[in-house]
Amino acid sequence: MSARSWRGAEAMEPFRTLRSAAVPFARSNIDTDQILPARFLSRPRDDNHGAYLFRDLRLDPDGNEIADFPLNQPHWREARIALGGRNFACGSSRENAVWALYDHGVRAVIAPSFGDIFANNSVKNGMLAVTLPEEVVASLIAQSIADPAAEIAIDLPAQTVTGPDGAVHHFEIDPFAKKSLLEGLDELGFTLTHAEEIAAFERRLGRDNF
Repeated sequence: MSARSWRGAEAMEPFRTLRSAAVPFARSNIDTDQILPARFLSRPRDDNHGAYLFRDLRLDPDGNEIADFPLNQPHWREARIALGGRNFACGSSRENAVWALYDHGVRAVIAPSFGDIFANNSVKNGMLAVTLPEEVVASLIAQSIADPAAEIAIDLPAQTVTGPDGAVHHFEIDPFAKKSLLEGLDELGFTLTHAEEIAAFERRLGRDNF
């Protein structure tokens, strides 16, 4: 998936189902500074943040790829699903960490737990953060490492993840977050779907210029 250009709420891509190989980051407490180092925070949103994803873990100081980093493996370069350990994307509140994953092409992250702000920012940017039990995520990681081409399927309407072994796992998601992802709406976009009702309310208050 190519990087998108940020054009506001209307630019969010609806999320319904996804099937892809999954790149494993088999460590706990991967923080947002590892996902996107702080020195790239001043970059504008229309820059391709995917170029800075895991910059200091993915590339050496001379800009050469570090061979054993998962994203540098040929079979996982185009993966649209990421697998993480406990407390994925903890640390600072930088929304840019979500942008980096999204711009790289990742549309869903599966982990036993997430940094709260990262999970909220994911929804606002059209990326799904799926929480599954630690043993389930460990199994998915093991399957992906054993067969890097193996695919994981996510069905958001049904709230299920199907592993390469065919096992189906249900996940929970906040109803508003689910609706936002299914319809490709962030908070502003959702509010604007009620523009006519808001205008009618303002007219009732005598604010005809609204």
